[in-house]
Amino acid sequence: MKKLTVFRHGLWLLLLLAGLAGCVEPYAPEVINAPPNLLVVEGFINADGPTSIRLSRTITLAQTTLPPPETNAQLAVEVQNGPSYPLRETAPGTYTGAPLSLPAGSLCRLRISTAKGQQYASDFVPVKRTPPIDELQWKAQESGFNFYLSTQDPTGNSQFYRWEYDETWEIIPTYQPNIGYYDTGVGTGKIDTIRSRPYPYPFRCWVSEQSNKVVVSRTSGLSQDQVRDFRLRVLPLNSERLFSRYSLRVRQQVLTREEYDYWQLLAKNTENIGSLFDAQPSQLTGNVRSLDEAGGQQALGFVGAHSVSEKRIFVDRTDLPAGSNPLTGYESCSPLTLLNLVEPFPPPPPEEKAQTLYGAFHDGSFVPIFEVAKGVEFASRDCVDCRTRGTTVRPDFW
Repeated sequence: MKKLTVFRHGLWLLLLLAGLAGCVEPYAPEVINAPPNLLVVEGFINADGPTSIRLSRTITLAQTTLPPPETNAQLAVEVQNGPSYPLRETAPGTYTGAPLSLPAGSLCRLRISTAKGQQYASDFVPVKRTPPIDELQWKAQESGFNFYLSTQDPTGNSQFYRWEYDETWEIIPTYQPNIGYYDTGVGTGKIDTIRSRPYPYPFRCWVSEQSNKVVVSRTSGLSQDQVRDFRLRVLPLNSERLFSRYSLRVRQQVLTREEYDYWQLLAKNTENIGSLFDAQPSQLTGNVRSLDEAGGQQALGFVGAHSVSEKRIFVDRTDLPAGSNPLTGYESCSPLTLLNLVEPFPPPPPEEKAQTLYGAFHDGSFVPIFEVAKGVEFASRDCVDCRTRGTTVRPDFW
């Protein structure tokens, strides 16, 4: 009887769950489709170089397009009790100013006037001078290729650091075809149009990528203002970025305590959410405020003022430890596909072969690689033309 009762309870529970599942309907909160209206300000005042600020508008969660740029605005860097330096729009939503040289400790802010006449300004912030990066090195460890950074400020005035980095690496296609397809017109019978073509594709290309990860650290709780062996970047031991040559450029910035808190909160909101025990999202605004008397719309962003220090490191394939075997990036291109031109026996007539070649290669999506006894081995253009992944323009620092 006890077993039967348990069975009945279990059956009732299953029926209840099934009924609940049938009653579930998709729910989309109103905020998902709320109209975008917030100004987003990205960038900082460069105290020892050109300032670049990007303006855009927030979009709804339901949209999949990029945030629209805020164009035709008027921007200026204002020094308290001093001059004002205008910025001009160099691309839609991007505003750039002439190089500045602002003394450490001076107070400045960013002033914004939109095309619709809305007025915004960041808080006045002190100019911070960023010390140089002492060392940027890499170490091959079990966890991967780790890139470490060290810096210090003997004056003790830095304490709050932020780093950005960009990467550039060479890519070399695995296949270099020695044949090519020439469209001479189906019906001509010129099967040899796939023969003896000089290699028409670049032998190498370069790919660059900007990190969008927030990387910050502080020394305010230490006896000395020193950062030693801070792990900035990790690459897998077989990373394709190390196949030929790799470059990592790091840009270091010193922040105020308020700016550091902003970036740290941004990192928590964007990178540490995904499980029940992660930190919950916090309200993030920044130091850009509306100046409109009637109370304008809120703005997002924090505009600091500081100089920038940078350092670049190269890693060549020959620098890697013995036994390193980085991927080529073209592993998915093997094995090649065979276009059979001789079977079934007897071989098809020349016109039919020409039609087959035309169907396979005329639109350029696939490329003949090698001629073999049974026909032609081929692959997608992405497997031989590195321009589908990068550029043939050699970086000026390479």
